[in-house]
Amino acid sequence: MKSRGVVTRVPGKVNLQLSVGPLGSDGFHEVTTVFQAITLFDDVTVSEGISGAGVSISITGQTAQGVPNDSSNLAIRAANLMIKEYELAPDLEIKLKKEIPVAGGMAGGSADAAGVIVGLDSLFNLGVSRADMEKFASQIGSDVPFALSGGVAIGTGRGDQITSALAKGSYTWVLALSSQGLSTPAVYQECDRLREGLSIASPQVSEPLMQALRAGDAKALGKSLLNDLQPAACSLRPALRLVLDVGIDYGALGGIVSGSGPTVAFLVADEDHAMDLAVALSSSGVVSSIARAIGPAQGARIIDSF
Repeated sequence: MKSRGVVTRVPGKVNLQLSVGPLGSDGFHEVTTVFQAITLFDDVTVSEGISGAGVSISITGQTAQGVPNDSSNLAIRAANLMIKEYELAPDLEIKLKKEIPVAGGMAGGSADAAGVIVGLDSLFNLGVSRADMEKFASQIGSDVPFALSGGVAIGTGRGDQITSALAKGSYTWVLALSSQGLSTPAVYQECDRLREGLSIASPQVSEPLMQALRAGDAKALGKSLLNDLQPAACSLRPALRLVLDVGIDYGALGGIVSGSGPTVAFLVADEDHAMDLAVALSSSGVVSSIARAIGPAQGARIIDSF
């Protein structure tokens, strides 16, 4: 019996490395990044909608505030792309249950788009290959292909060319969340401003970071975290420097602004340290809320059908 709807669970991400090349003539930057998916999830439900209603979306969850409910939402863009490509019925209902922060540098919107791609493939028994899913995903946004795969991966180009990375072990994260997001384009523009007049090399994967992942060495990984956008994010949001200082002072193995921010991700030794750091950050008054997560996590996957 055919399902009327499916639920896909999709992970947020932390960039363990984000190296940004010079601004290209096309207006984009070449990047090299190392992603790790973490256990902070959105649930994306896609189902057949009311005839003539088109694609509708509803948004709930603890980070629902500020998520657009119009065509700028990447989940709707993903649905429209799949409808056109596979000549699907144009009436779909999308429900997002949000846990990943909005405009927080953790690719929540991209994850939701990946959830729609996987969900529609299952709902309509399309049999889309993983390679074709990644092609669709890269048309929507540079972080969407990684949300499909999850785990640990290297992203090149605009971050959308994904290669799985060898990694051992699991890693414990404490996430300092902000009540206000940061615009990714604004952070890139500030990065360009701060680097004006400097010679910027093409980005390369950090070998110390990859060695730490292959060894499962959390302490070495904490020392190797790298984000070229961090100075720009801190320039636009100076309080992030204080957040980073507090986390390191309270024993984090390493701290980094995730992606374009403003989420700050702290790598800690274990769950006990995670609890201690979460309490310290909460009592410091420098962050609006705290989340804890484990990485790596699975990519977009079906968890229910009805």
